[in-house]
Amino acid sequence: MELQAPTRLAIPARRVERVAVHGVLLLNKPRGLSSNDALQKARRILHAKKAGHTGTLDPEAHGLLPLCFGEATKFSQDLLDADKTYEASVRFGIKTSTGDAEGEVIATREVTHDQKALQLACERFVGPIDQVPPMHSALKQGGVALYELARKGIEVERAARRVQIHAIEVLSQTPDSAVLRCHVSKGTYIRTLAEDIGEALGCGAHLTALYRTQVGPLSVADAVTLEQLSAVQNPAALLAPVDSLAQGLHAVRLSENEQDRVRQGQRLIITDDFDGTVRMYGPDGFLGIGQLHQRRLQPTRVLNLKE
Repeated sequence: MELQAPTRLAIPARRVERVAVHGVLLLNKPRGLSSNDALQKARRILHAKKAGHTGTLDPEAHGLLPLCFGEATKFSQDLLDADKTYEASVRFGIKTSTGDAEGEVIATREVTHDQKALQLACERFVGPIDQVPPMHSALKQGGVALYELARKGIEVERAARRVQIHAIEVLSQTPDSAVLRCHVSKGTYIRTLAEDIGEALGCGAHLTALYRTQVGPLSVADAVTLEQLSAVQNPAALLAPVDSLAQGLHAVRLSENEQDRVRQGQRLIITDDFDGTVRMYGPDGFLGIGQLHQRRLQPTRVLNLKE
């Protein structure tokens, strides 16, 4: 009688239980990793149920990427709208098809400017400017990302957008390159800014590296790497509190009764005469964000930490 090999039972993969984690991870994202990949890696380390990022950082860029978990995701839009600060490495005299080092060289010119000329060129772009988004960007047109069209050799007309350049500082300079610190409004494309400065100097330019150092009130100095996150026994302890996203807002303090009413979404009359968006605190701590006008406080986003 022929003996049959014993049947091997498939052992199902162990399912990792997701838990409710609330807070903000200030991640120092490395080069070569997309923002979504960085988010998913951090989410797996934290076993978090709910997560989101506050706007993408290009895969080849590195630096501060705030990630929101749990109830913090309610406030991610505030960082999408926040100003950003970058350190941009720029190479003069060479234009590329993408505006950065990933593209093909499409033009070369002699570099003749000095330190003063670079400073004056940078100053020309400080203030409100109209900027045309680059084809190699995640901006969508007709539901398709521009970079996808660009990869097919298709170029479409893009409307200029008004952005605000708060400051450009020359951190270092060589005959054909510079590192610029750029403090800008949301929606600003640094590669386009670098190209425009190169055109103003008459030599062209492209971006060779991009490092984001600040998003709103948050700084890369307080950020951690994925390696640091995975190395600690309790990675959730490295999360900043939810209200770190709202530190730039005026704070109002409420009583226990007012706290309970805010949690029910009720409008209050309070003594604070500030007008605008505010962060709300009660005896239990941070409650959320509201709109205050003529002493009338309307809650707009309220925490729910029952999970």
